[in-house]
Amino acid sequence: MPGGWNTNWTMRAALGCFGMLLWGGLFAAGGFPQSAAKTEKAPPAKMILDTDIGDDIDDAFALALALRSPEIKVIGITTAWGDTALRARLVDRFLKETGTADIAVVAGVATKSKATFSQSAWAREGPAAPRHPDAVEYLLEQAREAPGEITLVTIGPLTNIAAAIERDAAGFRKFKQVVMMGGSIRKGYGDLGYGPDHGPDAEYNIYSDVSAAQKLFASGVPIFMMPLDSTQLLLDESKRTLLFSTGSKLTNALAALYFQWLRSTRTPTATLFDAMAVAYLVKPELCPAEPLHISVDERGFTRPGAGTANASACLSSDSERFFHFLLPRLMAGEVAPDSAPAGGGH
Repeated sequence: MPGGWNTNWTMRAALGCFGMLLWGGLFAAGGFPQSAAKTEKAPPAKMILDTDIGDDIDDAFALALALRSPEIKVIGITTAWGDTALRARLVDRFLKETGTADIAVVAGVATKSKATFSQSAWAREGPAAPRHPDAVEYLLEQAREAPGEITLVTIGPLTNIAAAIERDAAGFRKFKQVVMMGGSIRKGYGDLGYGPDHGPDAEYNIYSDVSAAQKLFASGVPIFMMPLDSTQLLLDESKRTLLFSTGSKLTNALAALYFQWLRSTRTPTATLFDAMAVAYLVKPELCPAEPLHISVDERGFTRPGAGTANASACLSSDSERFFHFLLPRLMAGEVAPDSAPAGGGH
């Protein structure tokens, strides 16, 4: 044989053997290229919910969604605005009746409120309330202990948030992000796309405590904002009937709170503003957000303008897509093991 051919054959054989050894080693070690490898499931996102639950009904739906989302680990619930101790008692009862009573419940700064506490009777009919810790210190402790890990979801006036910033701004900045229901950019109350929009309104969670909102937007913490533009999500009769007929512990608690709210407001169709803030944390594509520079004026309007972005805001959402996400979760069985936790207004 010609010497060149023999040399080439020898080299090819050697390369072939090397390739087989390499391939076998990859099998033995489970080592395929990263794009083909099976990715590990991400751990649940740590979340604290700051809520004025008990006035409007949407806070209860937001809490229920968090409890039914294995992508979230609810480590604590802080109550905001008005009678925060009674709100904490309402949360205590809700968690006990839904089998999630090991979540920390913390009472926030008490304030005067003109909103009707429509679900106060349900709160008072629960078991005697324990003494709840101070929400402001609790928020800061959690942020310091797990820097960059905890998302703060705010669905009420921002009084607790501002108090935490005032007490320790650097500590507050250890939160990973704030996802908030609040504000109004282009659309106001009742702008549902069926007729001409009347433009932005001063939204309840912002105008209730304007200075608190101003402090949050100046805090330097990443903010993801679910304003009126994307949160006017109507729970109509067919959806209510489907949900409440489920008869689970969770849907029974929601139904009880809904009918107390209905008795107070006499408005059968609830708007689930707050639930979008929790939904965004689970599935951001439900409400894509764009960066904006937001300033809060003295009347509580959230004004977009020139300047470096200090928030990202979702300006539109698909209501039916949202409810196709929400309702199956609320109608599912009891809380999945991997979602078990560690530890008016909207």
